[in-house]
Amino acid sequence: MNNSQQRARRTPQGARATERSQARRAELIATGRKLFADTSYDALSMDDIARHAGVAKGLIYYYFTNKRGYYLAIIDDAVAELVERAAATHDLPPVERVRHTVDGYLRYAQHNQAAYRAIVTGGVGFDAEVLAIRDAVRARLLGTIALGAWGRQDIPALARTALTGWLSSVEGITLDWIAEQEVPRETVIALLVRGLGDTLRLIEEYEPTCPAPSRRTG
Repeated sequence: MNNSQQRARRTPQGARATERSQARRAELIATGRKLFADTSYDALSMDDIARHAGVAKGLIYYYFTNKRGYYLAIIDDAVAELVERAAATHDLPPVERVRHTVDGYLRYAQHNQAAYRAIVTGGVGFDAEVLAIRDAVRARLLGTIALGAWGRQDIPALARTALTGWLSSVEGITLDWIAEQEVPRETVIALLVRGLGDTLRLIEEYEPTCPAPSRRTG
């Protein structure tokens, strides 16, 4: 940012312009999330996106450079919501915290299927930036689980490996569930919660410094 831009932002007019710009960018991302929720990346052109957003195509290029930049911004925003859902359970009892987190995760995947598939599978052609976003959200989710289970995020390698395995099973089960929609969500929640309980007890067996919080968790 140059000096003139910095001075503009310090003025009331500059601050309002910045707020309007941020609001417009957020509106475009919200539109994109709806479009990409059930439509693949390749199926939407920039003309399609601009028409649905009710803006000139150049405005999307202005904020996001290109279609890929727009897509990455949408994925990043979706990830932020997914992580926020997982972290918003700190005031609940442990068992309810786990159920609430898993329920929120499944609801998110169900209502944002294309975005969820992109996050989990690596996006368009295993896009390196989407993979980095996926790795970041996995790390945040693992940290949330570890904090809830043991009150810390710095955990032994065995515990991290076991929880990563459980999270991978969550992703696989969720992908199958949103594709088939044959099993009730409550049943899938019970399956995943039980799996986490079993994983935590297995971790305790091999790593006594990480005791399972409660057998009721599984």
